Amino acid sequence: MDSLILADLVTDLPDAVRLQRIVHTLRERFHSDAVGLLQLDEGSLRLVAAAGLAHEALGRRFAVAQHPRFATIMSRREPTWFEPGSVLPDPYDGLLDDRRGEPLPVHDCLGMSLHVEGKPWGALTLDALETGTFDAQAQMDLQRYALLLEAAIRVTMLEKENRKLRQLGNSAADDMRVIEDKEIIGRSDAISQLLRELDVVADSDLPVLLLGETGVGKELFARRIHRHSRRHDRPLVHVNCAALPESLAESELFGHVKGAFSGANQDRAGRFEAAQGGTLFLDEVGELPLSVQAKLLRALQNGEIQRLGTDAAIKTDVRIIAATNRQLKKHTLEGSFRADLYHRLSVYPVHIPPLRDRDRDVLILAGHFLEFNRARLGVRGLRLSYGAEEALRAYLWPGNVRELEHVISRAALKLLSRGASRDQILTVPAELLDLDLPPDTMARTARSPDEAYAGSAGTLPGAVNGAAAPGPLRTAIEDHERSLIQRALQASGNNWAHAARMLDIDSSNLHKRAKKLGLKAD
Repeated sequence: MDSLILADLVTDLPDAVRLQRIVHTLRERFHSDAVGLLQLDEGSLRLVAAAGLAHEALGRRFAVAQHPRFATIMSRREPTWFEPGSVLPDPYDGLLDDRRGEPLPVHDCLGMSLHVEGKPWGALTLDALETGTFDAQAQMDLQRYALLLEAAIRVTMLEKENRKLRQLGNSAADDMRVIEDKEIIGRSDAISQLLRELDVVADSDLPVLLLGETGVGKELFARRIHRHSRRHDRPLVHVNCAALPESLAESELFGHVKGAFSGANQDRAGRFEAAQGGTLFLDEVGELPLSVQAKLLRALQNGEIQRLGTDAAIKTDVRIIAATNRQLKKHTLEGSFRADLYHRLSVYPVHIPPLRDRDRDVLILAGHFLEFNRARLGVRGLRLSYGAEEALRAYLWPGNVRELEHVISRAALKLLSRGASRDQILTVPAELLDLDLPPDTMARTARSPDEAYAGSAGTLPGAVNGAAAPGPLRTAIEDHERSLIQRALQASGNNWAHAARMLDIDSSNLHKRAKKLGLKAD
């Protein structure tokens, strides 16, 4: 077992793969039902590798101060074993992967803090459903394996640092301890590829236009670009263009001098000056009035602004990141957005994928919001039922991540309003999510995995109570989606742009979805 871990240390592996392989190795070595590797990040522990835990657990951030077991583990340098009768609640209660019945409490728990270069890095936890899994020998062995794990973490950090230095020349990275982004939660291929792209463009100082549907989190991606840029130590100024009244938009962006208009009692700097040397984030830039668009274009072209009420020019050094949920290119043809400004802003356009194209990220994000609501509401545990997980994955999420956050918060409140006890592990059923899904889909999500797939005596495998069993839920959803797209195309005379408007989705997303479903975009 030691040789497997040592082999991973000297093998050229991606960071996440190396840590994940070690976690699986430790799970087998200690006969554990679940193993978690957690990194300390501003007072919270977040899973960077796990085995045996529900997918939603990967999105949770466990505040150490709110979890006595984690606080105890982090306060010691030696392994910590919790007796089965410990009154301290286990953070993983109900989160172990085998959750086909009632929430499964953890019966044996062993953990150890991890230190790198003499500083706390995080923790390793081992959990088992059977009492007596971790004896005195296991505790001694964990201390030895923890040293190997700390070495693996150090190797991962060094490799990350080397990659960062190769990208940035000799400039230092922001924080070499971070294995993944602090704010952007997800492990899908779509997000991983996007983050790699953003890391490259962040250092270029080019204007970036973030494109995506409402609720995908464009502000988080703008913050990441700034944080990974050469301007990271300078201000990032956020301007919500949709909230700017036309009469005040020019003053907000460029500032004004005393007496420029009624109520201008003193000189005031605008957002451009506030962002000097840093980044100006123009959120919902498509909402700017045409009169302001012209002055914004002039500021970008000349690198200087004029405060309202004066002809004096002020030189600016600002990087622009803009964002919109509109199809700006279409609006330039209609005349509601200046074509020259569009081309100035979209030097590097970036498409943020909608939640429905991020595969199992919806469960990771749901776990993040569940843990937030658990702490906010003072609940012992909050988890999803099997049916709720399936419903979340089947839903198309027109409101994206923002909608998911509201759905989880609303469901948690409904549980409590129906008399659920805060001292128990609470399970969110599919019906409390209030998702607009087809009736046959909701019927399937109401079943447990055992109910959905178990055969009964005297019937063929794949039949339930003598009737033909339904096929996989995801197949049914894809069939329904395929049918809707085909009907929209037929109604629009095979006009894909028109079909996209009928389905209320972006045209590029329709093409991607159709391709995934096996429909050719003729």
